[in-house]
Amino acid sequence: MKRPIIAGNWKMNNNKEGTKKLIAEIAPLVKDAECEVVVCVPFTDLETARKAARGTNIQLGAQNVHWAEKGAFTGEISADMLAEMKVKYVIVGHSERRQYFGETDATVNMRTKAALKAGLKVILCVGELLSERESKKTAEVVTRQTTEALKDITKQELKKIVLAYEPVWAIGTGRTATSQDANDTIKVIRKVVRKLFGRAAAQSVRIQYGGSMNAKNAKELMAMPQIDGGLIGGASLKAEDFAKVVNFNA
Repeated sequence: MKRPIIAGNWKMNNNKEGTKKLIAEIAPLVKDAECEVVVCVPFTDLETARKAARGTNIQLGAQNVHWAEKGAFTGEISADMLAEMKVKYVIVGHSERRQYFGETDATVNMRTKAALKAGLKVILCVGELLSERESKKTAEVVTRQTTEALKDITKQELKKIVLAYEPVWAIGTGRTATSQDANDTIKVIRKVVRKLFGRAAAQSVRIQYGGSMNAKNAKELMAMPQIDGGLIGGASLKAEDFAKVVNFNA
């Protein structure tokens, strides 16, 4: 059985004091979790989060990484810098990075390879716009994004990647794909992995759902056969809500 993974994406929220407080509140609520627990915090909070999570089952994640090891990339953070800070996971290709910061399928692939080279695990996001969904292009879009993101990735490297289906129209809007729709789209993503890496790899890769999963719908979504976890936005900023998602089986 694959171990589910629930990751909180704090986005651009929380200062150091808020980070320390929130992790202190989350830790006792998730200490017996059957799933892997990750919090992906802003870069300025990574060191604080690492110290706050020490001795707990909470793993540390970052929200982005650059593809170059070093150089003239003002404002960017390299994979080696994250690794030095004991970061375990990094989100790559989040819909907000694609929508607001010019992220492309090619740069997602470059960032993914850089992260893997530095020993990081990757939460790799794909998902369609509302217009693409309404045009019935969901399968086409996630197939392309997944194929391009995993270009030149080896079967061994795939073991360090968690895929996340994030319908852009459901991010921060309160709208959520039905559990069946989410399951069906993740099945499409899994078929792409099967085509690229074979049946065993497709069965073992973990694929999260990331479109407004919360305390109320987590149990239903996590009951679907294709869904192996959640990438949680707003609900991850409240300890009790995040814990309810983490403990979806309770």
